[in-house]
Amino acid sequence: MQPLVAAVRTESAALSAVVAGLTEADLARPSPCPPWSIAGLLGHIIVATGRVGQAITAGQEPGAAGPLITAAGYYRPDHRFSAPVNADRIDVAASLAARLDTVAAISAELATACQGCLALLEAAGPGQEVRTRHGDRMLLSDFAVTRVVELAVHGLDVAAGLGRRPWLTDDAAAVLDDLMLPGGSASALGARLGCDRAGLIARLTGRTPLSAADQAALAESGVAILALG
Repeated sequence: MQPLVAAVRTESAALSAVVAGLTEADLARPSPCPPWSIAGLLGHIIVATGRVGQAITAGQEPGAAGPLITAAGYYRPDHRFSAPVNADRIDVAASLAARLDTVAAISAELATACQGCLALLEAAGPGQEVRTRHGDRMLLSDFAVTRVVELAVHGLDVAAGLGRRPWLTDDAAAVLDDLMLPGGSASALGARLGCDRAGLIARLTGRTPLSAADQAALAESGVAILALG
């Protein structure tokens, strides 16, 4: 769990530092994840980061059954990307952003969500299980990987929406590398695609369009593209 705690801590700190310095005009800018504005996207990150406690509570309820789902298995194209679930995902985040409204309030809520997530991960026992809102039975360690994805990948989205260089941290990038790439291939694949670590993650998650040569390189490397919505 230590690498995951480190990834959540460093990535959330980097994002929080950016958010604290935003203006109200920045919040109103469109994000690369329409129909969210930057504020709505931050609302989604807050909600996603705060789901750890809900998942732990659900995992403790009697009658939990089903196979253990891995972090990679969590990103599969099923009901979690259906129109009703997508609409709920959009509306919940937008409503939270509208309620918070200001940079100060969004910054404070983000800090609270991230600190709560960290406290739960640090207190977790070995082999602790959770139940996600989609019904997946998972180890908390695997679910924590998906929370790093939320912070890091949507951090790339926030950076793009603000017109800034990505601040992807090494700790978070290492977690994403382990999730999406064959062992030890990140450096070689990035060199082949002509991009840095953040650029590689952007390509693997659909943030940067892939050329035909990029697609061939990923296929040859055995990369499995995850369903991220």
